[in-house]
Amino acid sequence: MEVFTTYAILKIVWWLLLGVLLMGLAIMVGMDMGVGTILRYVGRTDEDRRIALNIIGPHWDGNQVWFILGGGAIFAAWPTIYGTAFSGLYVVMLVLLWSMIIRPLGFEYRSKLVSPQWRNVWDWTLFVSGFVPMLVYGAAMGNVLMGFPFHFAQEGTAVSVYTGSFISLFNPFAILAGLLSVAMSALMGALMLMNRGEGALYERARRVATLAGPLALVLFTVAGIWVANMKGFVIDGTVDPGMQASPLVTQPVSIVPGGWLHNYATHPILWLLPLLAYAGVALATLLARAGRSHVAWWLGALAWIGILGTVGAATFPFLMPSVTDPTHSLMVWNASSSATTLGWMLGWTIVFVPTILVYTSWCYWVMRGKVTAKHVTTDDHAY
Repeated sequence: MEVFTTYAILKIVWWLLLGVLLMGLAIMVGMDMGVGTILRYVGRTDEDRRIALNIIGPHWDGNQVWFILGGGAIFAAWPTIYGTAFSGLYVVMLVLLWSMIIRPLGFEYRSKLVSPQWRNVWDWTLFVSGFVPMLVYGAAMGNVLMGFPFHFAQEGTAVSVYTGSFISLFNPFAILAGLLSVAMSALMGALMLMNRGEGALYERARRVATLAGPLALVLFTVAGIWVANMKGFVIDGTVDPGMQASPLVTQPVSIVPGGWLHNYATHPILWLLPLLAYAGVALATLLARAGRSHVAWWLGALAWIGILGTVGAATFPFLMPSVTDPTHSLMVWNASSSATTLGWMLGWTIVFVPTILVYTSWCYWVMRGKVTAKHVTTDDHAY
């Protein structure tokens, strides 16, 4: 029988907090990147594009805190995951960083010159820096379900050996998951433009929302059928949740058909998570069509929670499963920091995460309302 010590409980709490941070990243950062992805469609004129950028202008850099928090949480709470992922997937990480580096340049430099060619170049950088990170984000989730080709060298040290390639990370299922992420990002970005835009910009954003929602539902359905028929990871025996974290201690893990549905079979209540995803996207799409974009945005956020919760429920307790040697898979139990580290981090998190939520909410409340052409042409600080 599993005994959940304080250390084991801290591990579960940090697994949940990691999920919260990933959800915050998907909802807030994904929304901003969605605007970049659809910018060239919703903004047919330079004025429309400036309005779109100024709708998210006061918030996009602040929303990056979710990206920083997510990376910091992995680094501090799951150092073995951080080290293994960054050493094996460094090319993908560089692609992600390069695409995000050009993003602030697009915001800051785009309107410095009136040249159409100049602004067109930066519009494309905003598209790339919106599309690529969300594609990589979804592909990462897809690869968690597929498993990673790595193992640990048995030399008395936790040295990971990655045997895959850059191309293999963008396998068909990972691309499918990446496109789902992009579709959800476009949906949330379009709803944000509806919330604060007017006229033709508003109508084109509504058209995007009513297309991105059904596309996300189709991709989510195909991904679900795929996962139900793929091989998943299961624990064969008993694992001590309170074990001292070490990747050198092999675990009783095997890969079996339909393995990712094991948790759902054991705990049927988990099926509420994919249902939440379906209901959130469907209702958000219908309300966007009806022009009720504010409620639709919140439903889109709930859909993101349902999608990521579906993945998390399927894979628990696996964080980075290994297809090379399943017994070397990294799980919640064997890849965390010490109990002292997790405890101190939890204390600071209880203070700062609510502070971030309150401050972010206050910013959105203060800077609410429609953004007009007059605003962007008369404000010297407008993008």
